[in-house]
Amino acid sequence: MTVMSLPSHSAFDPRNLVLWSIPIIGLLLLLYWDITNALVADWYNDPDYSHGFLVPFLSVFFVWERWGDITQTRIQPSWWGIGLLGFGLLMLVIGLVGAELYTQRCSLIAVLGGLVLLIFGWNMMWVVSLPLAFLIFMVPLPAIVVNTIAFPLQLFAAKTATFCLFSLGIPVLREGNLIALAGTTLEVAEACSGLRSLLSLLALGTVYGYFSQAVIWKRWMLVFLSIPIAIIANAIRVSGTGILAHYWGVEAAEGFYHTFEGWIVFIAAFVMLLVCGSLLSWMGTGRNRKGQDVEIRE
Repeated sequence: MTVMSLPSHSAFDPRNLVLWSIPIIGLLLLLYWDITNALVADWYNDPDYSHGFLVPFLSVFFVWERWGDITQTRIQPSWWGIGLLGFGLLMLVIGLVGAELYTQRCSLIAVLGGLVLLIFGWNMMWVVSLPLAFLIFMVPLPAIVVNTIAFPLQLFAAKTATFCLFSLGIPVLREGNLIALAGTTLEVAEACSGLRSLLSLLALGTVYGYFSQAVIWKRWMLVFLSIPIAIIANAIRVSGTGILAHYWGVEAAEGFYHTFEGWIVFIAAFVMLLVCGSLLSWMGTGRNRKGQDVEIRE
């Protein structure tokens, strides 16, 4: 009788991956079937997380993009994987007992990381760290975190919009997240906090930073720049809504026009991110003797 095992210190073999993945996928489906079904339902029903449909495919693309590195990585199984795997399963149990969806869903990412570490080792864990970490964008934030983040964003958008409207000579008065104009009152609701565009732009900034920058700190810089860009863009969107409501009535600031304005502002925010990426790419470059641009790596 022979026992199937992955040899330590061996090169990666896709055939072994197939053999190991069949029982592992079966166990994961058994544990997470209901959880993933509810997660997909949230993507479908909550427009703030509709980008969740794309996240798993992008993670798979990241794996495919670095497949050459994966096949060249030597397998050195690590017992630390048992600890990470146990931690992920503990998160699952705590989430089920406490009815906390965020903990249950994040446990899947921890379990996947533990399996990679246990079967393939630290070298493989480093190679696939981005695809694994990127999966966090598919998990909706818990309500307590949303409420903590959304309200300050609402107040900032309302304050910025009030300042812009007043600077344009439009009579305006703000009380909390309410913006009182001459003919109507606008409420910067939770849906207008900009949290949706913030999460989407963070995911886009991560993807764009990975493919556009060769230096790690520049990639992280683009991710961090996504946050202020998204917040400022949403404040501009609220200001634009106030201008539309003042000059053309509240009907012009609702429905199709409001949605269309949101898309335009998000595209403008992404263009700002592209500009920042171009500036970062230009920084630290020099010319070689042939006159070609070269990246100065730190």
